[in-house]
Amino acid sequence: MDFALSTEQQAIFDTAFAFGQDQIAPFARNWEAEGTIPRSLWTKAAGMGLGGLYVAVEHGGAGLTRLDGTLLFQALAMACPAVASFLSIHNMCAAMIDRFASPALKARLLPAICRMEHIFAYCLTEPDCGSDAAALRTRAARTGDGYRLDGVKAFVSGGGYADGYIVMCRTGGAGPKGISALVVEAGSPGLSFGQPEVKMGWRAQPTRAVRFDACPVSAANLIGCEGQGFAYAMAGLDGGRLNIAVTALGGAQAAFDSTRRYMAARHAFGQSLDQFQALQFRLADLELRLQTAQVFLREAAWKLDSKAPDATKACAMAKLYVTDAAFEVANQCLQLHGGYGYLADYGIEKIVRDLRVHQILEGTNEIMRVIIARALLAQDA
Repeated sequence: MDFALSTEQQAIFDTAFAFGQDQIAPFARNWEAEGTIPRSLWTKAAGMGLGGLYVAVEHGGAGLTRLDGTLLFQALAMACPAVASFLSIHNMCAAMIDRFASPALKARLLPAICRMEHIFAYCLTEPDCGSDAAALRTRAARTGDGYRLDGVKAFVSGGGYADGYIVMCRTGGAGPKGISALVVEAGSPGLSFGQPEVKMGWRAQPTRAVRFDACPVSAANLIGCEGQGFAYAMAGLDGGRLNIAVTALGGAQAAFDSTRRYMAARHAFGQSLDQFQALQFRLADLELRLQTAQVFLREAAWKLDSKAPDATKACAMAKLYVTDAAFEVANQCLQLHGGYGYLADYGIEKIVRDLRVHQILEGTNEIMRVIIARALLAQDA
């Protein structure tokens, strides 16, 4: 078992890190204040091949493995977790289309998605159906040439900003087997948006409710087969959970690196803070959390790439453990900064705010425990 990164993997990390530090980190606070990310960033990101990371090369993508993706998103999140996470959602949508859509739909959508001329958003959660996604109520009724879509989706990153939306909706009866996945393109009649949400973190990401009122959707925009949408969503969430975990890890690493620099420069009682043994022990504990989280997450990514039978459980465990660990590290880093950690100029408070939602997204960490427990019980049956 080799834990070392290959030369190519190290290059992926280094290239993404340089891009993040040059093109994201200097502007992240301004984008947070403005509540949006400029489209010009995505043009630059597409030029780096970041628009279709998991999309097959023949469809214009980079064809990366999930393990490669964790390296890339960790590096980008060290510049800004919110921006990196937004990019990960776009890539989750692209991967879903590449994996499950018809050849015609792939040919029509993927080139512009990979060039990031079209940004995609994901619509699963509803106001009354959060963790119980299989109970969603948004309905697509059959019409002569497609569907009539009615319903509301909540907490949509990119709502009103994206050019396309993958919408999980009910085309059949109750339960997960009645759910399908449709692509709704911006500008469609009956598509509208709520007011921008005011959030604790991830403020650079425009987040709104997305409404569908008798919204016509062509049958050609059905991803895969009717009744398979929930299965597609769950398959997509395995990778999505890895990305949410690794962007949390990147943010925590950035907070830790900043804290080490601060403690070396800050003096009290005649010596720098990093010379106090009690504080050295705190740093050692934080390094332990970061390193164990990283190894755990990369193993889960390897299992997903290898199609291991326990990959879903591994992704759930990684999401749970890494997001909890990352938030704890960032919060302790704020404490080690003292009063300065509470000030925006030092950047730690933003990381703490951004990382809190990672324990909720892509299934709350309570739901991760349900997934893990069910996998264990099925294994014992």
